[in-house]
Amino acid sequence: MLESGDVESGMQAASAVDDDTLQKQAQGYVVPDSFTHGSSAQRIRWFRRGLNGGDVAACDTFSAASL
Repeated sequence: MLESGDVESGMQAASAVDDDTLQKQAQGYVVPDSFTHGSSAQRIRWFRRGLNGGDVAACDTFSAASL
């Protein structure tokens, strides 16, 4: 079961380890063509999709037509 603050913590985690944030911190600029873990927007969108849908299969980014 989710507790108060769990969703917010998940959103923070999703945006803290995305490629755009890490690249900006490391080199001062972002190179979207080199992303391997997705942008913060993509990670948050997929997190919400899984949370709202409750179906792990709906979060299969490997089979998705677009991220």
